[in-house]
Amino acid sequence: MIALASSALQGNLRGRDQEIAFMNLLGEKGVVTLRGDVTYSVGRKWRSALEKLGFIYPEVSREINQTDLGLLDAITPNGRRLIQAEPVPAIQECFLRSLAAFYIPSPVESGYDFAPFSPLRHTLSILLELERITGESRLNFIEMAVVVQLSNSNQPITEIVEQILALRQARLDSSSKRRFDQQEKAKAAEIHNYAANTFSDYADTNFRYLKATGLIQTKGRGISIVPERRVFIEKLILDQAVPENELNYLKNITNGASLPTDNIETGLEVLKDLIDQVRSKGIEFSPPDITLTTAADVSNIRHEVEDQLFKLKEKEFADQQVAHWEEIVGYMDLIITRRKSLTLANETEIEVPQAEAPAYFEWVLWRAFLAIDSLVNAPYEARRFKIDQDFLPVGTAPGGGPDLIFEFEDFVIVGEVTLTDNSRQEAAEGEPVRRHVADLVSRYPNKSVYGLFMANKIDSNTAETFRIGVWYASNDERMTLDIIPLTLKQFRDFFVAIFTSGRINVNHVLELLKSCTTLRGENEAPVWKAQINEIITEKVLALSSY
Repeated sequence: MIALASSALQGNLRGRDQEIAFMNLLGEKGVVTLRGDVTYSVGRKWRSALEKLGFIYPEVSREINQTDLGLLDAITPNGRRLIQAEPVPAIQECFLRSLAAFYIPSPVESGYDFAPFSPLRHTLSILLELERITGESRLNFIEMAVVVQLSNSNQPITEIVEQILALRQARLDSSSKRRFDQQEKAKAAEIHNYAANTFSDYADTNFRYLKATGLIQTKGRGISIVPERRVFIEKLILDQAVPENELNYLKNITNGASLPTDNIETGLEVLKDLIDQVRSKGIEFSPPDITLTTAADVSNIRHEVEDQLFKLKEKEFADQQVAHWEEIVGYMDLIITRRKSLTLANETEIEVPQAEAPAYFEWVLWRAFLAIDSLVNAPYEARRFKIDQDFLPVGTAPGGGPDLIFEFEDFVIVGEVTLTDNSRQEAAEGEPVRRHVADLVSRYPNKSVYGLFMANKIDSNTAETFRIGVWYASNDERMTLDIIPLTLKQFRDFFVAIFTSGRINVNHVLELLKSCTTLRGENEAPVWKAQINEIITEKVLALSSY
């Protein structure tokens, strides 16, 4: 959306040349990786997705005038809202308003044999009914794949939940869960005349859309309701009003649907529930002493409370990381090998989407230091990238600062990572990494500051820049910086040794950084890199001997 807004293509996405131009724009801006698409379908598919979600104006039917809606392919009010959104909850609200306005079939479609319904409210109703019957709102992947996404408004919610629970019990009784899932998708393929893998592809997409609203979180191999949003969800599903005609529908989705919290009375009810949740966790929250006269006033306070709740949950997440060190290592292995997915020893499947690998690199280093523990700063202060309700990364850290800042009692580690592994590495990372470390040296005059630079491969030109480690401040004061370049594989082996030895202490990391720093003046970059590797090997062996 940002790429489109800053280009001459806005309002001009139709026709072969425009579709090719849009495809190339998405490639240039790093939104997609172009792989010789001779059909230039990328441009068409992205345009279609943006218009169906109401972020750009779609083409209307002959019965109404395009001017009654908006300029074809121009960015809509909800699209503008998405572009301007900064915090993750604000981004998620744009998707929520979009999906809450989405109906199947919409007034612009025909040929369906069931009444129009909101797939978002439909699925949320199923989750609430599952919670009522079983005590939890969990919906497993295979249940979405072969039951929920094939259901519609003609079926009572109770009947759909009965199907889900019957499938769940049959799966529990099966000797091989993997074979059971394959057989169920094969049955569905035969009945509905789709390829078997289609059911998984769409279930994955539907899970992603649901989680994009901020109402749904990951639960094992499935999803569940975010507990803090339960009251909001109950209010949302009450609104089952279907748009009367095509124009009303398109205006609703391009402006973004009204939400329960747009009403002050409902907003106050949701706010009260959130404050009660904060207080139940032992945190007293006193709303500002102001008169709440509008829904916007209530929303501002609600966002503060939601932020407090999320920070509490993030601290709980941080405390749990020591027990998840093997999963952290699994993510490191995926980034090292560039594989997409991996099944852990406990049969948990983890994945790193290829396009999101840079963000996951920052994220896995953050989790590693949360697991090692001893941080003085809060977990949300240690990262500069955004995370969602599942604590997964939403993009990389913004420019203008380091990726990660780990503050300990006596020292600070500035974390910087990159997937660039050739001669461009030094040009892209040499200056900003040194500048970021220098900024932190100035910010922490009473603590030692170390830069920890990590990549899958360390280019010798990069290592030489950090070996010299010089930075001049604006007043020409010369600063000597301690920046240690490590490969992710080296750090991974060291991290594993710390945990398998049972000697989980951040001082091991400090000793490693100090040892590498003392050798940097003796030799040039290739030798220094070899010496760093020897130090890693020695420390891994020493830890393994315990």
